[in-house]
Amino acid sequence: MEILLIFLLVLGVVVIHGPVSNWITTIYTQRQFKHFLSQETFYHSIISRYLKYYNRLNLEDQRKFLFRTYLFKKSKRFHYIDITESAEMPILVSAVSVQLTFGLDKYMLNYFKDIYVLQDDYHYGFYSRPFQGHVDHSGIYLSWDNFMKGVKGMTPNCNVGLHEMGHALAYVNFITQTEEDKHFKKEFKNFSKVARPIFNAMQEGQKNILGDYAGTNYHEFWAVSVEIFFENPIRLRHELPELYAAISKLLRQDPIVINTTKKMAA
Repeated sequence: MEILLIFLLVLGVVVIHGPVSNWITTIYTQRQFKHFLSQETFYHSIISRYLKYYNRLNLEDQRKFLFRTYLFKKSKRFHYIDITESAEMPILVSAVSVQLTFGLDKYMLNYFKDIYVLQDDYHYGFYSRPFQGHVDHSGIYLSWDNFMKGVKGMTPNCNVGLHEMGHALAYVNFITQTEEDKHFKKEFKNFSKVARPIFNAMQEGQKNILGDYAGTNYHEFWAVSVEIFFENPIRLRHELPELYAAISKLLRQDPIVINTTKKMAA
């Protein structure tokens, strides 16, 4: 009888865990949304100044974008190394991550609690070449000067923020498996069916819009593909249409056909 009671208790915990967890998440989200409303205009003023992607969204999606950015920023600790902190820094970094994951259910990259912002290129480990950003077990690292060049469109086909967030998204889904998006994990296999042959051809010297760095390894191929998908979608779709379609399906969004309506007033 005792064993039966224990079994029933464990079964009850398992059965109610999902609903209870969802209920707690809903309550938390509702409370955070109330706090967010007081900062919505401020977030909009910063993001609309720099992100063309955001400005092309309809009003409903703009609010969703801002709220996700608010939640993402709130969940991270930002560290500033040899650079003076400004209010726009954590908001723009968070916004770029939200841009990448906007079509996904899981977007918090919850393994990463720490994001490090540095002024310019930096050296990491035993590598001789300077870094613009990287992702490892300790956090997400970004060079602010290079990050802003990407956000402002000053470096064609290059956006270090999207690049590193692409690495981080793969990290939480396939390495730590701490925030698995079911759709992303399932669809990544289909993406790889298209991407692997392109990557292998690049390893053999074939040139394309992705550039030589994408042929370094498959991790970099993925991150560069994300950059080009957002930064130069029309050319990517023209030159590598199957890859473009695979990324679009994987991320559940298409930068070329984002809905446009009257924008939120500044």
